[in-house]
Amino acid sequence: MRLIDAELVESRRILPGQWIQWYHAPALAASVRAGQFVHVRTGDWSGLVLRRPFTVNTADAATGIVSIHFREVGRGTAWLTHLRAGDRLDMLGPLGQGFQVDPRSRHLLLVAGGLGIADVRLLVDEAIRDGRQVVLLFGARDASEVYPSSFLPDELEYVVATDDGSVGHHGLVTDLVLDYEAWSDQAFACGPLPMLGTLAALAAGRTKRLGVATLGRKRGAGRPIPIGSAQARRKAYLQVAMEQNMGCAVGACLGCVVWGVEGPQRVCREGPVFAANEIDWEAAVGAGAHKR
Repeated sequence: MRLIDAELVESRRILPGQWIQWYHAPALAASVRAGQFVHVRTGDWSGLVLRRPFTVNTADAATGIVSIHFREVGRGTAWLTHLRAGDRLDMLGPLGQGFQVDPRSRHLLLVAGGLGIADVRLLVDEAIRDGRQVVLLFGARDASEVYPSSFLPDELEYVVATDDGSVGHHGLVTDLVLDYEAWSDQAFACGPLPMLGTLAALAAGRTKRLGVATLGRKRGAGRPIPIGSAQARRKAYLQVAMEQNMGCAVGACLGCVVWGVEGPQRVCREGPVFAANEIDWEAAVGAGAHKR
């Protein structure tokens, strides 16, 4: 983690109320991993005090360019939309735990709902760079909110679902998962809590549905792997990126806590990426519904 002076290169509205901004930040571009985020401080003249967390959407170490993808929802993000090329931002990062890809995995299934695509977008690039095959399932309310395919690499298989059927599959993006679970070695997701809860339930029953046999104990088997460790997350079929409001983003304020099976988990420190079996989904989805 370091304090980074980032210079805006380009700002573009890509969907109604959604923006991508590209910044020159070589130190961040060279060190960030998919799933990690930055904590952004708006300018002194903005009148805003708290930093804002943004997942790093893309990163190019060769050019030093990183991007963030966000929705305009309040004063902080509205302020960002008025920036122009050459303006500078103070970024703290990279922060948090990123996605853990097992070195043996060749086929990755990515599932994104709405703005959740910002959390898995960098993983697309990393996986293709490493020679893996990737399918991205994307869900939106209607055609006006579908992420443009022009912002995705040609090597990717991109499948869209819309609630109203205006583009792609008519229904929820989770409807499509069973078509790919046998093909995929690992799955990674970000989106609304009900979507993540449904995916977690599907992942929990995957082994039984596929009839995967256990052929005997491997050397070292039986040794406990601590839940929440990088090794445990690599072994999990499904990893999820959780999104929470944050105050400090360094683990001190406890404002971003979600309930895990072993107690409270700070999204900014233990996350934002978790194995799906680390989260108490009944508590998490219930808390999300209560907030709404």
